[in-house]
Amino acid sequence: MSNDTPVAPWYRQPWLWFLLFFPAAAIIWCIFMITMAITSENAMVTDDYSKEGKSINLELARDTKAVELGLGAVLDFSGEQEIRVTMSSDKSAVSYPYLILKLFHPTLEEKDRTIQLNPVSEHAYTTAMPRDINGRWYLDLRSPDNDWRLKGEILLPAAMPMALGTAASEDG
Repeated sequence: MSNDTPVAPWYRQPWLWFLLFFPAAAIIWCIFMITMAITSENAMVTDDYSKEGKSINLELARDTKAVELGLGAVLDFSGEQEIRVTMSSDKSAVSYPYLILKLFHPTLEEKDRTIQLNPVSEHAYTTAMPRDINGRWYLDLRSPDNDWRLKGEILLPAAMPMALGTAASEDG
């Protein structure tokens, strides 16, 4: 090689840009992630873990009470206009002035719904179908005095009724 060969300026060297690409990409990604962390709200994080931890024992007691009472429910979301719940019990009569159905979205807290089901017969309850409830939901069915709970998970729209509690164990 002779000394007369011209050398390209630094900004035209390919190895410089190759070596700078990875740190620059990391910096850009870091800025993006910090911006996302600051501007988006994480609804899955709770502020008071100890209070929520204590409430878990109450929820487990409600589940146990439902098992002790032998409660079961069949939820029918197949109608376009209504949700229908049929209650059953192995040990006692199930007659409540209304039932409470909570629909929890797996990731978006603002989509959660609380629905009151009104009686239409001795063991059947119904309400109007809320709008925009397609997708995966966690169900939580409770009595008005909140002493028992039946829970489950469903993918809506559902073509077939879903069984909770003893009704689910009888089906499966």
